[in-house]
Amino acid sequence: MPKISRNFASAKPITSAYTYLYMTMKRILSLSLIVFQFTLSTAQTLDECQQAAAQNYPLIRQYGLIEQTAQLTVSNISKGWLPQISATAQATLQSDVTAWPDQMQTMLSGMGVNIAGLKKDQYRVGVDVNQLIWDGGVLRSQQEIARQQSAVETAQVEASLYQVRQRVNEMYFALLLADEQIQLNRDLQALLSSNEQKLATMFQHGTAAESDYLNVKAERLNAEQQLTSLQAQRQTVALMLSALCGINVSQPVKPTPQAAATAGTVNMRPELKAIDAQLRLTDAQEQGLNTALMPKLSVFAQGFYGYPGLNMFDDMMHHSWSLNGIIGARLTWNIGALYTRKNDRTRLNAQREMFNVQREVFLFNNRLEQLQQNENMKRYRQLTAADEEIISLRAAVRKAAESKLQHGIIDVNDLLREINSENAARQQQAIHELEMLKEMYNLKYTTGEK
Repeated sequence: MPKISRNFASAKPITSAYTYLYMTMKRILSLSLIVFQFTLSTAQTLDECQQAAAQNYPLIRQYGLIEQTAQLTVSNISKGWLPQISATAQATLQSDVTAWPDQMQTMLSGMGVNIAGLKKDQYRVGVDVNQLIWDGGVLRSQQEIARQQSAVETAQVEASLYQVRQRVNEMYFALLLADEQIQLNRDLQALLSSNEQKLATMFQHGTAAESDYLNVKAERLNAEQQLTSLQAQRQTVALMLSALCGINVSQPVKPTPQAAATAGTVNMRPELKAIDAQLRLTDAQEQGLNTALMPKLSVFAQGFYGYPGLNMFDDMMHHSWSLNGIIGARLTWNIGALYTRKNDRTRLNAQREMFNVQREVFLFNNRLEQLQQNENMKRYRQLTAADEEIISLRAAVRKAAESKLQHGIIDVNDLLREINSENAARQQQAIHELEMLKEMYNLKYTTGEK
C-alpha cells in the first residue's frame, strides 16, 4: 500500500503539469483565433475583392525585387566614374636583355668603367590607377537601358497581375448567382410549404386526396435537397474566392449597372503599356549605339617597385630595386563599333516593328472582344426587359392554379407545373441580370478601365 500511495503521489504533479500545459496551449490557440479574426477582414464589393486579390497574389512581390535589382544595377554602373585601381606583381626571365654594343663595352672598359648590363631575371610590384574624365555618355546610356529594362519587367508583371481580375470576376459573379439561386429556392420552399399546409387541411376535411398532399410534400423535400447542393456549391466558390483574395468574402454585394458602366473611350490595358516600355527600351539601346562611337578621355598613374626601373643606364650599373612612377592623360577611340553598327540598327528597327505588330494584333483582338461583349449586353438587356412581365404572368397563372385546385378543377400536378414554371422564370431573370452585369465588368476588364 505505501508503494501504491507513492506512485499516486508521484503521478499527481505530472497530471498537474499536463493540465497546465493543456490550459496554456488552449489560451494560445484562443488568442491566435482572435488575432486571425481581426486580421481576416470581410470584403463585400467586387472592387474590394479585386484590390485584395492583386495584393495577395504572390507575383506582386516581384515589384520590389525588380526595383531593387534596377537600383543596384544603376548604382554599379555609376561606379564607373570612380578611380579604377589594379595591383600587379610579376617576375620574368628573359632570353635576352638590353645591353651595350661590344665596341662600346670595350671602349668603356679601357676607360676603367665596368658596366655589367641588365640581368635576365626581372621583378616588378606596382599599382595602376585610371580615372575616367569623359566617356561620351556611355555610362549614362547604360543606366538608361537598365532603367528601361526594369520598366519592361514591371509592365510585364502588371500585365500578369491584371489577369487575376478576370478570375475574381468569374468567381464573384458565380457567388452572386449562388446567392440568388439559394434565395429563390427558399422562396420556392415557402410557396410549396404553404400549399402543403392547405392540402393537409383539405385532406383532413376530405376535400383532397392524400396523394396530392404527399406529392407536394415530396416536391418540397426535393427543393430542400437542391438547397443543400446549392449551399455546398456556394461554400466551395466562397472558399476559392477568399483564398484568391486573401480575405474572407462572405457577403458579396450585387453591383449596380451604374457602377458597372464603362466609358470605353481609351484602352488602358497593361499589355499596351508593356509594349510601350519595350519600345522605349529599344530607343535607349539605339542611343547606346551612338555613345559607343564616342572617344574616351582619362588620366592615369602608374607606380612600381622593382628591377629594372625607368632609369635603364643606372640599372645596368647597379643591380638594385627602385621606386618608379608615371602620370599622364590618355585619349582612346575604339571604332570597332562601326563594324556592327549597321546590323545593330537594323536589328533594333526590326524589334521596334515587331512590337508595333504586337500592338496592332492585341488591339484587333481586343476590339473583337468589345464587339462581342457589347452585343451580349444588348441581348441581356432585351431579355431582362421581358423577364418582369413573364414573372408577373407566371405568378398570376400560379395563383389561378391554386384557386382551381381548391375548387377541384385541376390536380396537383398542374399546380406543381405552374409553380416550377414561375420559379424557372425568376431564375432566368436572376441569371439574365447577373450575366448582363458580368458582361459589363468584362468590358471594363477588356478596356482596362478601373
